[in-house]
Amino acid sequence: MNIKKGDKVKMLSGKDRGKDGKVIRVIPREDRVVVDGLNLIKKHKKSKQRGQKGERITISAPINVSNVQLICPKCGKPSRIGHKMISDKKVRVCKKCQVEI
Repeated sequence: MNIKKGDKVKMLSGKDRGKDGKVIRVIPREDRVVVDGLNLIKKHKKSKQRGQKGERITISAPINVSNVQLICPKCGKPSRIGHKMISDKKVRVCKKCQVEI
């Protein structure tokens, strides 16, 4: 998976298409990522004690990794990711400006 926690990504599809945000969680087994402030859903929380009210909570739901694209920190544009070996270490590289990410 090319996307990691802390990366800035742009949404390519869905109700938040065109917006960008920071990845807060990666689920590699399901090929999904959770982006802060995007793909928000409302979840109903039941009251725990008697006399206390239940509430509606908005949380960021996971989205498929194919629906987001990494924004290069140098050029600031969404771009595809390549890989390069630099001194026995695999490094992510921006396909537009060829800079190490």
